[in-house]
Amino acid sequence: MVKIGVVLSVLLLLSGCALKQYPSSPPVSEVQKTTLDCPAIEKEIASQQQVQSQIDKTGQFDGLTVLGFIGDFGIGNGVAKSLAQKHADKRMNELKALEKTKCPTLLHS
Repeated sequence: MVKIGVVLSVLLLLSGCALKQYPSSPPVSEVQKTTLDCPAIEKEIASQQQVQSQIDKTGQFDGLTVLGFIGDFGIGNGVAKSLAQKHADKRMNELKALEKTKCPTLLHS
């Protein structure tokens, strides 16, 4: 019985450490809205696309997914990914809106 308790404790500790770390996407600040010029906005958009790609890559099935599932049925990893995607999408939308106002000569899709 003690061995089972020790094994379960170790598994819980490992799963707590197994939560995947997703990159953050802070909202576009007021300073950025006023100081970024068109080339800087394009650079930020490219950077944000890399962040979104990294979120997708981090969210792929791997050993951390298995440990996370053992610990909390994968809920923690799912919530972390969902929040990361939500913040990344919000930042991208803000950057695209800023691009439309600051880069009127570019063709927008």
